[in-house]
Amino acid sequence: MTNRRTVLASALSATVLAACASAPSTQQHPPIVFVHGNGDSAALWQTTLWRFESNGWPRDRLFAFDQPMPLARDNDAVAQPGRSSTAESMAFLKAEVERVRQAAGVDKVILIGNSRGGNTIRNYIQNGGGDQVVSHAVLGGNPAHGIWAIVGYNEGSEFSALSPFLRQLNAPKGANRDEATPGVQWLTLRSDRNDKYAQPDGTWIGMPGKPTNVGYDGPALKGATNLVLAGVDHRETSFSPAAFDATWRFLTGAAPRTLQPVPDAMIALSGRVLGLGLDPLMPASGNFANNLPIAGARVTVFAVDSDTGVRRGAAAWDRTVGSDGRWGPFVAEPRTAYELVVSAPGYATTHVYRAPFPRSSHLINLRPERIAAADQDAKSLVILTRPRGYFDVQRDTMRFDGQALPGVPARGAGVASSKLKLPSEASRSVAAEFNGQRIAGLSWPLAQGHVSLIELSD
Repeated sequence: MTNRRTVLASALSATVLAACASAPSTQQHPPIVFVHGNGDSAALWQTTLWRFESNGWPRDRLFAFDQPMPLARDNDAVAQPGRSSTAESMAFLKAEVERVRQAAGVDKVILIGNSRGGNTIRNYIQNGGGDQVVSHAVLGGNPAHGIWAIVGYNEGSEFSALSPFLRQLNAPKGANRDEATPGVQWLTLRSDRNDKYAQPDGTWIGMPGKPTNVGYDGPALKGATNLVLAGVDHRETSFSPAAFDATWRFLTGAAPRTLQPVPDAMIALSGRVLGLGLDPLMPASGNFANNLPIAGARVTVFAVDSDTGVRRGAAAWDRTVGSDGRWGPFVAEPRTAYELVVSAPGYATTHVYRAPFPRSSHLINLRPERIAAADQDAKSLVILTRPRGYFDVQRDTMRFDGQALPGVPARGAGVASSKLKLPSEASRSVAAEFNGQRIAGLSWPLAQGHVSLIELSD
């Protein structure tokens, strides 16, 4: 799958290199600030940071931050609890960039953003002074021309092409009348036809059959180097090997040595325990994502058998986190699979199963689950999630407990999780397979407040 997805990026490398006359030297390694998307956290950049490190970019020059309220407002001009405006998002980024510049002692940084993060980057560069301190900007899957352009439909959203926000960002600038702000080197990465938020049809915004008036090329910008990555989905425009390959070439003018993380001899893991806010309109849903810490949450780590998910002994690490929600560092064993258990009042005890960690990371964020009303009838609940991409039946080879993934449609890459509701409380091994990756975990009784989460790392 990796080779197929990097073909187009590699074929267009000459175009990228031509745009890189002023690219930073690989000897200088300016700081890179990574900006996550709508409802996401900095943890999604984990594998990207591993790839940069494995190709020689110093770890202390790579920065990824959690925006406290990562979800956009429904209407950018109207305050909404638990959500952020474009102005608030820009202010957060500006403050973090200044912190990085002061700490690193540099004049300029590189910005790399996914999805809504691209809106924030563009706003900061155009309206927040970023054009003076940013050398390069890379936008993956950014809805630069909106997710929809429908007259009378939520035109106040920052995702509407008709919004004041996007109209202002896309207004012609500079001598060439570009959409991209002059003075910065720009790269956009988009899918050919597989980005759920760059579709002519309104299926993924709940309007199947209705034209969105937005094309597959919605993320492209006049004045930028615009690359197409064949077959990738919305998140893979930033987090896939193909996206890293194109980004590295754009920044350095050369091909990366490797597209996969090079294993560390010693591995230290840490991160934050993050919560789910309560939607004031639907307080029982528990699905209002934020990046606020859960003080007093407990994290316990067990080494497990990679084939079955069965624990290999007593806990290897066990702590209650402080007010900042930060857990770790935990010194992990190379090539060892782990179960990370997080528990907190008001949440299900969540058992997270992942593949062995190849490298150290401070971005192992843990978000305990809340049990939805629709899942209360299960005896055990196992959730398979792919944070850095979506499931695509027509593209991917995948099985969940030996069967097709429940809840994943037959066409389109727009669902990133699948729930397996088991009819028995008895604990047993459940395996997920995805494009050659296999992760096993154990089921736990739902009635006792336990949920299992198998998390893919690609």
